[in-house]
Amino acid sequence: MFRWLLALFLILPSLASTEEVVLGLSQDTVSITTSFDGSEILIFGAVKREEPIRHDAPLEVVITVSGPSQPVMVRRKAYRFGIWVNTDAVEVDLAPSFYAVSTTGPFADVLNDIEDLRHKVSIDRAIRSVGAPANIQDSANFTDAVIRIRRAADLYQLREGKVALDEQTLFRTAIDMPADLTEGDYTTRIFLTRAGKVVSVYETVIDVRKVGLERFLFNLSRQQPFLYGLMSLAIAIAAGWGASAAFRLLRNS
Repeated sequence: MFRWLLALFLILPSLASTEEVVLGLSQDTVSITTSFDGSEILIFGAVKREEPIRHDAPLEVVITVSGPSQPVMVRRKAYRFGIWVNTDAVEVDLAPSFYAVSTTGPFADVLNDIEDLRHKVSIDRAIRSVGAPANIQDSANFTDAVIRIRRAADLYQLREGKVALDEQTLFRTAIDMPADLTEGDYTTRIFLTRAGKVVSVYETVIDVRKVGLERFLFNLSRQQPFLYGLMSLAIAIAAGWGASAAFRLLRNS
């Protein structure tokens, strides 16, 4: 029994990761105001080691930033009787509102398919779609549509080769976050990989919140919808009256 315990204690240190991430962020909070037009987050850090740098397989870095995940209803339109109408609908169970992947090299080279499946790193695997109605035979096309639309809006980003790694120790990348961000916690993950396998994972959170007038209006619309509707109506009437008065003034001048 003693020999088995001794062997176990000898094996456990070798299983522990000898390379870990020491991370920094240019900012860990993003404030959404009425004039917010996007933000750039600089993610940088270093690799802490207990052993000399290995040269048999280079170290690679994969960084992901994921916004709050929510269900998404995707509808397919068809041209029927001279008009476009909704024909089929599939609800994607969970899709991140924002998702960015940055790597030190081509994605397929820095992370193998098994590790991607395990950690759900790629854009396709960050989206969860469990099932679809029985009459839908091509449910994967609905998930592809979500990816295509959000990529076009710069909400989904695959940035291969955009992580700089110096001397196998210092790494950095910049993530462009668009103006139409969803409020919430943005999970940031850093993967250290060798030969496509994950050797260490680090996780932190970027807090994205509305502030100032934006926060006041958001809370008012949720907590006092009737008052918010009256205020919106009053602003619309005042704006219409002001535009009309200005037009009359210009015409008479």
